[in-house]
Amino acid sequence: MASLQPLTALGRREATTVTHGPLTISERTDVALASVAARNGRAADLAKAAQKADVPLPGPASHQQGTPYSAFWTAPEMWFVEAPYASHELIVDLLKSALADTASITEQTDAWVAFDLSAHDLTRLLERLCNVDFAARPTGYATRTVMEHLGVYLIKHGPGAARLYGPRSSAESLLHAIETAAHSVW
Repeated sequence: MASLQPLTALGRREATTVTHGPLTISERTDVALASVAARNGRAADLAKAAQKADVPLPGPASHQQGTPYSAFWTAPEMWFVEAPYASHELIVDLLKSALADTASITEQTDAWVAFDLSAHDLTRLLERLCNVDFAARPTGYATRTVMEHLGVYLIKHGPGAARLYGPRSSAESLLHAIETAAHSVW
């Protein structure tokens, strides 16, 4: 009988952490992720249900931290909702229970790789990777952009902290792009 072992997006048993100069890149395997889309004509009902369940639904280009749920806007009346994987492995079931028929909810955890970037200032690194003026954006800014021909979500947690979500199937390519840009900065 086969003995199956879960692997990270980078194909390892444990999350990867890479340090280059002042930059730390941490693969995040401890985040559950789901997409939430308001059903046609149900945006107001969704807003009420989400408020009652403590699920933030931030406005355009925004990320909102909460407990246990955090979320970022992805499109009109659509969000990605994050929660700790240890307590929310079944995030879709939990959200469906809380939001009922006001939203369509899909599992996203295994579709994306999440990398947390930290350094004293990420501006010089990110200006080599994408067209987002990171320094000019406030904490809590979230957007979809392109890095090395890959569609990614970028969330600013502070001047020296960001999270990237990229396609799981391109995790190695995205990590390589970040490391290559880091070599040109530090």
